[in-house]
Amino acid sequence: MGFSDLVSDAGLTILNNWVKTRSYIVGYTPSQADVKVFQQLKTVPAPEKYPYAWRWYNHILTWESEFSSLPGDPTKDHTAYGPEQTELPVNPAQAPAAAEEEDDDEVDLFGSDDEVDEEAEKLKAERLAEYNKKKAGKVKPAAKSIVTMDVKPWDDETNLDELKANVLAIEKDGLVWGASQFVAVGFGIKKLQINLVVEDEKVSLDELQQQIEEDEDHVQSTDIVAMQKL
Repeated sequence: MGFSDLVSDAGLTILNNWVKTRSYIVGYTPSQADVKVFQQLKTVPAPEKYPYAWRWYNHILTWESEFSSLPGDPTKDHTAYGPEQTELPVNPAQAPAAAEEEDDDEVDLFGSDDEVDEEAEKLKAERLAEYNKKKAGKVKPAAKSIVTMDVKPWDDETNLDELKANVLAIEKDGLVWGASQFVAVGFGIKKLQINLVVEDEKVSLDELQQQIEEDEDHVQSTDIVAMQKL
């Protein structure tokens, strides 16, 4: 039989009674059976009319982002799950008044919902704690930038080897010097063009440029030619 109709009152009543004593459509953990039935519901079951279906719906909703990873056969249709013909409930419209009264007596909306809500909240708290634990264990990589800098000498008589040596002698936590070259700029003058990697939170490029320019015997000025985040 299965859940052939999850739109009408009769179909929702079948679902409501099915999950009255079950946390899931099949077994004791969420599965593709829950996914298939959940996807057939066009609206949220009314809590005052279908309290157990409403509780089940909201619980499965917390797994929505993980539907594809839940166990079970995703090719099965929703009609593959649910009660057999012999397990179908009596149509509420045709049930004797006494049966209705008996059902009303047995239904403890507040007690049952509170119990299920506590279980769902506990599950959410456990999953959130596990997520936070994993997140805390991951060390966020430091933000870094790769920079190309020009260091310009005073004239063509400036000793470029000494200029370069003075630049490379600067050491900072979070600073790594890279490849360099002398680039002709005209009139026999060459500049030092050097690459470097810096950790953004540890190294200020403005301060680094000022420190390089303190070598007044060799350095006229510095410029940042290019910068890119790593």
